[in-house]
Amino acid sequence: NKFLSNHKNPKNEIEIALVGKYVSLHDSYKSITEAFTHAAATCETSVKVRWVYSGDITEDNVGEQLKGVSGILIAPGFGDRGILGKIIAANFARRNNIPTLGICLGMQIMAIEFARNVLGYEKADSAEMDLTTPHPVISLMEDQKDVSDKGGTMRLGAWKCDIKEGSLAHKIYGKSQILERHRHRYEFNSAYLSEIEKAGLITS
Repeated sequence: NKFLSNHKNPKNEIEIALVGKYVSLHDSYKSITEAFTHAAATCETSVKVRWVYSGDITEDNVGEQLKGVSGILIAPGFGDRGILGKIIAANFARRNNIPTLGICLGMQIMAIEFARNVLGYEKADSAEMDLTTPHPVISLMEDQKDVSDKGGTMRLGAWKCDIKEGSLAHKIYGKSQILERHRHRYEFNSAYLSEIEKAGLITS
């Protein structure tokens, strides 16, 4: 009853930009928008989604595309279409201190952006997008390197994850170890962990 009351009678409204490449098909991100609804009700607010096609984002228009939003979600996906727009969005969010969540590929985009614009590795990339990149800050998982028959092989199930105390993630979860489900083949390249943390990005 409390959930429904909060959902139907929000005290505030915020707008979150959902940056992805399937924004014309809203059901592609159904789980994300449902999560917005549930989280918003818990916070006695409502969420207006601004659908932003990453393929349309440029250095010249990113300020207008993301102007005034309370937060940005960089959506999951695969393939290189719309990638540059997502990187530009992540850069804009970081420079303007806009709360941003990157899910799966979205998180990888945020790492690539940081490597390019903070560490100075202009050609930093994901090995999924560019096998020749001199700085693969996102690389293929070791146990996926010999996998040729994909599909079900990606379903890695629950993964034990240690959360860094004092981080925002620790505050949100309220614990130091969690179990989360993942379905992916590429991950952050730990060879860059020390350098990225020295530059100020907390890997929580």
